[in-house]
Amino acid sequence: DLYRKVFVFRNDPSDAYVLVRATLEQPLQNFTVCLRSCTDLTRPHSLFSYATKAQDNEILLFKPKPSEYRLYVGGKFVTFRVPEGRGDWEHVCASWESATGIAEFWLNGKPWPRKGLQRGYTVGAEAAILLGQEQDAFGGGFDVYNSFSGELADVYLWNVGLSSDKMRAAYQSLRLPPALLAWKSLSFELKGDVVVKPRLRE
Repeated sequence: DLYRKVFVFRNDPSDAYVLVRATLEQPLQNFTVCLRSCTDLTRPHSLFSYATKAQDNEILLFKPKPSEYRLYVGGKFVTFRVPEGRGDWEHVCASWESATGIAEFWLNGKPWPRKGLQRGYTVGAEAAILLGQEQDAFGGGFDVYNSFSGELADVYLWNVGLSSDKMRAAYQSLRLPPALLAWKSLSFELKGDVVVKPRLRE
């Protein structure tokens, strides 16, 4: 249980990452991924990387620059333009549904205009899930200049698109539905220079 704790990625650039284990019985037709990050990086960095042997960017939450987030599904992406953060915590949730190809993006509890992505696609189940690096091969192939440096917390992955109420609840750290990956019961392995520390501020 990582309640009130964070992963601190201390180095920039870095080869460190957190390997997260989830039990995925079947491919995903829908998903929501949420996490909180705090960084002063201005270069591109990866937050959440879900790769299969067939597709390295099966699900990827990536920040190419301070004013943009990208959500990848099956190797294709949509870009969400955001105000530049001021070194505060940023909470993001991204959801996607295969039936409509609708991608939703929420920043700090507020929805951005929805976009279309990979309608009819299915996300594979045999996945390597990493925090802090972008996989260019299954479980590896990192570019250190896409690595994350800073603090990460409140990581969740659901196999459904969350409702608006639940998206806001995730931002406020309220009670949430059972998840494939949940911060309060995370199975993980630290690789390289990452440490678990108490959260310093809201």
